Amino acid sequence: MNCLQSWPEPVVRVQSLSDSGIRLIPDRYIKRSSEVPSTSLCSGGGGGGDNIPVIDLGELYSADRAIREKTLVRVSAACREWGFLQVVNHGVSHELMAAAREVWREFFHLPPEAKQAYANSPSTYEGYGSRLGVEKGAKLDWSDYFFLNYLPASLRDEKKWPSLPPSCRQKIADYSEEVVKLAGKLMKIFSIDLGLEEDCLQQAFGGEDIGCCLRVNFYPKCPQPDLALGLSPHSDPGGMTLLLPDENVSGLQVRRGDNWVTVKPVKNAFIVNIGDQLQVLTNANYKSVEHRVIVNSDQERVSLAFFYNPKGDIPIEPAKELVTEDRPALYPPMTFNEYRVFIRTRGPCGKSQVEALKSPR
Repeated sequence: MNCLQSWPEPVVRVQSLSDSGIRLIPDRYIKRSSEVPSTSLCSGGGGGGDNIPVIDLGELYSADRAIREKTLVRVSAACREWGFLQVVNHGVSHELMAAAREVWREFFHLPPEAKQAYANSPSTYEGYGSRLGVEKGAKLDWSDYFFLNYLPASLRDEKKWPSLPPSCRQKIADYSEEVVKLAGKLMKIFSIDLGLEEDCLQQAFGGEDIGCCLRVNFYPKCPQPDLALGLSPHSDPGGMTLLLPDENVSGLQVRRGDNWVTVKPVKNAFIVNIGDQLQVLTNANYKSVEHRVIVNSDQERVSLAFFYNPKGDIPIEPAKELVTEDRPALYPPMTFNEYRVFIRTRGPCGKSQVEALKSPR
């Protein structure tokens, strides 16, 4: 995937910086003035039009046809206009969700040497990390993370998963199994909304032979939150992301026109967002939308981002049913493996990655 076997510079754990009691963050973490949070460009997640749509998936299986149709219209609008939705009544155990989040919080509070045993490299990104992208001297985000592969099974190596806390590996397996099922349901829902056969999008991804990975994000307290970001603006390169947010602390912001909307997590909900591969496959009927993460000085945050991706060596291009004379194919074929190498070299970079794929007109 990536010829680089080591990071271009020594890796500094952001959590160690936060725990050291510094009052001024290092220059490496200070973003350009145009990138940092601005209250004039941010709207709260209070409700109405200022929060991403919340969808009750149970209503898609209602005996009342009108309810089913109304809910599907709301799903469609969320995917086409926002690129984000929160889903409730999704079938994943609330207890499992909470347990998965808390076992990872415990991991990040282990002694540094216990976590360092899982230190990652840019060759696969698997393990405990503190930077994305391999450009020397690049600005860095105020976060640490743990990245692991779940599917295909040939890439899954549970020995690379944390053995502490003792329940961690089993919780990862149980949680990932349930989230994969939910993602499969959503793929059918999206296919139906687009007027396709219900298995169309799933088959384009490789059927059951897909890729899934988990990145657990840890955002420590930041003494200068107005100068830093937990994660720089980007759209997700894969197919779809199912995020289990920190219920108590907001941090995710979604671009809405010229503004950033701070998402207010709904209790026991997953935040689902369309990735670049689904934007390509749907010929931009669905949008992968730029988002970022802000930090704060009072509270840490933990979130679990589960990425549901196409099989790496299948060319992804607009579905033929969604290509017409009036709306020709916007993107040429490209495998996810090829796209991922491009992404990992540059790190988070707004929407420029997927926009660069568009076929010349």
